[in-house]
Amino acid sequence: MHVFYSDHCEFPLPPGHRFPAQKYRLLHQALLQRGVLTAAACHPAEPIPLDLLALAHTPSYIQAVLEGNLSPQIERQIGLPWSPELAQRSLMSVGGTWQAAQNALHDGISGNLAGGTHHALADQGMGFCVFNDVAVTALALLEHGWVQRIAVVDLDVHQGNGTAAILGRYPDIFTLSLHGEKNYPFRKVPSTLDIGLPDHCDDTTYLTALREGLSAVLDFHPQIVLYLAGADPLAADRLGRLDLSLEGLAQRDRMVLEACAAHAIPIVLVMAGGYAQPIDLTVEAHLQTYILALDIMGTP
Repeated sequence: MHVFYSDHCEFPLPPGHRFPAQKYRLLHQALLQRGVLTAAACHPAEPIPLDLLALAHTPSYIQAVLEGNLSPQIERQIGLPWSPELAQRSLMSVGGTWQAAQNALHDGISGNLAGGTHHALADQGMGFCVFNDVAVTALALLEHGWVQRIAVVDLDVHQGNGTAAILGRYPDIFTLSLHGEKNYPFRKVPSTLDIGLPDHCDDTTYLTALREGLSAVLDFHPQIVLYLAGADPLAADRLGRLDLSLEGLAQRDRMVLEACAAHAIPIVLVMAGGYAQPIDLTVEAHLQTYILALDIMGTP
């Protein structure tokens, strides 16, 4: 199993900023230190080609990000201060998902140790998301003609409004979002299937809802699944408002991975959100996703 990382390109944040940028580096290190992946299986992400980025984002927005000409309002909505490093890192984050998708079509599974930036719209970013890696990758796959049907399984705790807005007009793409109904974003864009969950939803309620969502995904017969394995449904997450345990998240991942394995559907893993205190819980949640992935679909 091969994965792609972007933590070699760090971007500056002011002291005390609430975005846990270190989680990417910590996950990469944990995968290596615990022997889940070898160094040979981990590859630096390359920046996404701009022609592919433009499949999902407007030229004016791309230019504004690359040149540092974002309006103050959009920069506030993104929630990350612009810097040349942030622009480059955002290109790599999208590129990592695109590289992982190509690898998954060959090997059956791959991952991006970043990505899941599902709030980014065509003409602006928001919610710590600059560009939408999953939307870009889905459209690039169709553009190249490598697949005809794609499913996005978005299990970040926040609704994938940007992905739904960009991909909603494509009948060959199924978008599932399982999220906290009262959580961010407060203006939701309809996915193919949205399943909104109440605050303090527990493992049992969550997994029952997921079973319904996966049934609809499988009925669509996708040829690849882009899986946003967010760690933010955890009870310890500062921004999640759900009450899932680590074991509940493991059962969630197992359901998705076993469904793809049973139907021989290639799967791409991306990180999406995770804001637990301590951050070690976020890292542990993502780590167990990869341990399960190797057990069910991959080889070390």
